[in-house]
Amino acid sequence: MAFTNILLEKHDLIGTLTLNRPEKLNAMSPPLIAEFAEAITQIERDPEVKVVVIRGAGRAFSTGYDLAGGWSEGGSKPFTIDDDQRFLQRYVEHWLRLRDLPKPVISMVHGYCLAGATQLCISSDIIFVADDARIGFPSIPAGAGYVSAFWNWMVGPHRTKYLAFLPGSRISGKEAEAMGFATRAFPAEALEKETYDYARQVAKVPPQKLRLEKLAINRAMDLRGFRVSVQAGAEFDAIFHFGPGNEEIRQVQKERGLRGAIKWYEEK
Repeated sequence: MAFTNILLEKHDLIGTLTLNRPEKLNAMSPPLIAEFAEAITQIERDPEVKVVVIRGAGRAFSTGYDLAGGWSEGGSKPFTIDDDQRFLQRYVEHWLRLRDLPKPVISMVHGYCLAGATQLCISSDIIFVADDARIGFPSIPAGAGYVSAFWNWMVGPHRTKYLAFLPGSRISGKEAEAMGFATRAFPAEALEKETYDYARQVAKVPPQKLRLEKLAINRAMDLRGFRVSVQAGAEFDAIFHFGPGNEEIRQVQKERGLRGAIKWYEEK
């Protein structure tokens, strides 16, 4: 499969998966996510890749899901709350598949990392960030529970509520490290070197040990409820999408587009 929205490279047992829509700050469209899934399949089958680094091209890691369009399943039938829940669930399963990849995955974050992009990071094993990165939640109150269900496991319930209650919440890379979202924060100019130096050291470790270490830690999290709780986020999000709390912002976005809706909400 020829990729358009991502780049997949490998060197010295390290695979690099680059989100490659720099003109859109690597906002994740359905075609990008489909290519991402195919790339994960290739990486899983490739014995020459022992460690994976995920990065973004251009000025940002990713601003999250591309909400400008393309998410409707189309067709003549009305799109129901059940359809929405199943639709959202598929993307949760997509991130869980990344989490289940039997190889270490490192997210290397610079610039913006927002909303759905934070789900990607939390589904990886290591999160290295630039200390000046901007990390956080969606800019408008267009959903509920979908992103926060992931964050709760990284920063705890009180800090998750502190951020999730205010659309557009942002923290720096340094703050993300202090809160527990990021594994390490580095000066922006050192981020790439530090990430690949670590990846090269991990690549020396026997692959069976890496697979079993990851499985043991993930299984312990799942026994405490990680997988069930992030899946439930799709249900809460669908309820909000069809509830009265979403009507006004949905109408504004329909009339003014996403940028216009963000501006409208910020000026309220």
